[in-house]
Parts: sequence; C-alpha cells; structure tokens
Amino acid sequence: MSRTDLIADIFTMIRNAGMAKKDNVDVPASKTVKSILEILKQENYIDNFKLIESQRQNLLKIYLKYIAGKPAIRNIRRISKPGLRVYLKRDKIPSVLRGRGLAIISTSKGIVTDAQAREQGLGGEVIGYVW
Repeated sequence: MSRTDLIADIFTMIRNAGMAKKDNVDVPASKTVKSILEILKQENYIDNFKLIESQRQNLLKIYLKYIAGKPAIRNIRRISKPGLRVYLKRDKIPSVLRGRGLAIISTSKGIVTDAQAREQGLGGEVIGYVW
C-alpha cells in the first residue's frame, strides 16, 4: 500500500491508539518521524519510543503517555499537507492554545518546536499542532 502522506497517517495512528487506550502503537520508521517523536518525548506528550529493525521495513514502537486515565495527546493535527504546504516567516510563528499546545516546524536547522523557532529566529514549514 502506497502512502501519500506518512506524517498524517502516523498522527492518525497515534490519535486512534490514544482513544482506544492502547499502551503502544507501531508506526513506519523514517528520519522525519523519528525527529517528530523526539520532540513529543522531550515535551512529555509520549513516554518513549524505540526502533524495531526488520528486513522489510523498520518500525518505531511508540509508548503512549496517559495522565489521570486520559491521553497526554488530546489532539494532534497535520497542518501542511502534500497538496497545500504551509510556510511561515519567523515573525508569524503561531502559538498553539496560547502556549499550552505545541507547533512542530520544519526549518533549515531541522525539526523544532514553535518556541525553539522563535528563540532561534527561524521560519519554515508547519508540520502540525499538538495539544
């Protein structure tokens, strides 16, 4: 099965696993996905993730985090899509839920959060929002 938008598919897998109260979810591995998961772990949205090597396709096992029985990731949305890319300049970086959420941005210095992009004075493509 070919995938048009791997990141959107992974966001959907994480959202569905959280609603179903799963402990973990396996997703296809890529460098971009690994960078996004490192940000989610750093910002305490997931417990951990690890690489599972396989002959066909490597997988990433994501261990979801729950707070008082509810998923730490209440919502995760893809913003920039293959059919409509969304780029922002450094002075237009959004603040998700007045700072309580997180914007994931792909910049020339790698994938960073909205706060890191503002601090470093970087603009780029808005991958998605998490809250």
